[in-house]
Amino acid sequence: MAQGPARKFRLPLIAAILALGACASNPPAPVEDRSSGDARPPDAAEAPPPARVDERHVVERGDTLYAIAFKRGVDFRDLAAWNGIMPPYRIFVGQQLRLNAPNGAPARPVSSAGTAAAPDRVVAVTAPAPAAVPQNPPVEKSTKPQPSMFEDVSPAPATAAATAEPAVKPAAAKPVQAPPVAAKPVATEPEAAPAAAPAPPPIAASKPAEKPVDKPAERVAELNAGGVNWRWPGDGKVVGTFVAGDQIRQGIDIAGKAGDAVRAAAEGEVVYSGNGLLGYGELIIIKHNANFLSAYGHNRQRLVKEGDRVKAGQQIAELGSSASAREELHFEIRKNGKPVNPLDYLPVR
Repeated sequence: MAQGPARKFRLPLIAAILALGACASNPPAPVEDRSSGDARPPDAAEAPPPARVDERHVVERGDTLYAIAFKRGVDFRDLAAWNGIMPPYRIFVGQQLRLNAPNGAPARPVSSAGTAAAPDRVVAVTAPAPAAVPQNPPVEKSTKPQPSMFEDVSPAPATAAATAEPAVKPAAAKPVQAPPVAAKPVATEPEAAPAAAPAPPPIAASKPAEKPVDKPAERVAELNAGGVNWRWPGDGKVVGTFVAGDQIRQGIDIAGKAGDAVRAAAEGEVVYSGNGLLGYGELIIIKHNANFLSAYGHNRQRLVKEGDRVKAGQQIAELGSSASAREELHFEIRKNGKPVNPLDYLPVR
């Protein structure tokens, strides 16, 4: 009777153990990865950079390397380097020029001469060599054996011929004195009294000469910036200002009337004189140094040609309205090929 309850609980326990054993005998099904191999979205995938398209320009009659670089807004030295052109930068009609740097080409360092004047050349100064110091002559080492401490070093007696004095000394010659000569008296004449100097004629009073007065030279305001002495190219007021990044406002516009003098803003060489750049009309470009160019557009008449050397303030053109709706001078300054605000370089007036 006592075993009834124990058997009652034993049978369910055995059944549970058998069920657990059956589950353990069946291993879990393998997990298979059915996702795509490229887990990143298409936008995140790295794509090779697009190949740079080489821009070309076919040289036409009237083109110069400076004008093409000016139109593209690049430094003329870069344009020359991209095309293997050496100074004096001559190009020919029909020649194809690359307008951008080839892939992988190293960038040319930009000179900092725009902010501070730099010397044109560096002169190497060689320091003078130090004067030769006289040295004492070398002491010759005697080859004569030195006497020992026990050797008699007293001088040897001189020979009789060397030490003996002559028995009879010659008598000293007595000087013979000449008889005195009596001085002949010189007859003296009585001194004549000095003649009285004639009185100078009276000087007539004259009016003092007037000293010529030098007229002060006309001073022209100049400003040294970037190693260039800049002055205003025109006398009119500014009617158009510079706006960075604006393709049609890359300089300033100076008002005037037709025929007014257009002057060089600084000394330099004319590197372009023509009308081949759209929007500038009759244009003149002057190179001042390795970093700065200046441009003068909308002229009525050009008075200089390429290769001319001009001085600051020299008239180079007559003001006009070519490629402009009004009579004005369009003036630009380019630093390393890039337009800058001319008002930062011209003197205040």
